[in-house]
Formats: sequence, C-alpha cells, structure tokens
Amino acid sequence: MKRFSLVAISLILAGVSAMAAPNRSTAKVPAFPGTLANARYVYIASYDGDQFNPNLLSEDRNAIGAVQNAIQQWGKLTIVYRPSEADVIILVTSRPSEDLMAVYDGHQEPIGNFLWRVMGRDGLQYGETPLVTQFEKGFESVQQHK
Repeated sequence: MKRFSLVAISLILAGVSAMAAPNRSTAKVPAFPGTLANARYVYIASYDGDQFNPNLLSEDRNAIGAVQNAIQQWGKLTIVYRPSEADVIILVTSRPSEDLMAVYDGHQEPIGNFLWRVMGRDGLQYGETPLVTQFEKGFESVQQHK
C-alpha cells in the first residue's frame, strides 16, 4: 500500500512539473524593432569576426553558415558580405551551453547596442535554427504593420 501511494505521488508530481516547464514553442519572442521593417540586405558574422576569419571558432563558423542557409531558404532578405552594404547586421555566437543571435542596425556606425536578441540552447544548428525562426516571425510581424 505504501509503495502504491509513493508511485501515485511521484506520478502526480511529474505531471505537475511537466505542465509548469516552459514550452520552447510558446516561448515569448521579443518585440522586433519597427525601424528595420524596410530592411532588404543582411550581413551575418560572429562577434569574433566573419566566417572567413581563420581564428574563428568552428562552432561560430558553423552558426554563421546555418543562419545564412536559413535566411537564404526564407527568401525575404538578401545576404551581403560587407557590413557597409547591410541594412541589418546579425551577430551570432555558438557555445555548448547556449547560442546567441543579435540584430543590429546596419546604418549605424560604429555598431551600437543590439536592437533585438534571442538566446537558446542548440538554437543555431544546421537543419534546425529556432533562433532564426524567431527572427523571421519578428521581421514578418513588423512587415505586416507598415
């Protein structure tokens, strides 16, 4: 009888904790800045340099490639390879503990504070880039309001 009670309590606690855990798909996406609603060109790099920098960590190089690939497939922005040609600058960092993607105004020199930023574990991997998906949703939300 004690064993049955212990199992029942464990199942109830597991169910309650599962309902309380944040769901990645319903995580709140930060508001996207309306100042970038007319953006057409995007430059993507790491905080430590562009993808051609020989000193760049392979994780960051892979993250740059994954973001570029996802944005090309999305088709709303054109990738450029010089920051001076960009309306939007995306800087990424990929670490085992967390990935980071931040958006900057490409017309502001020097690059100032980020305008939009998201972080998450495994957010910038090839094939699945949930941080880019959040960027796309935010970008499309300001496109609809212009």
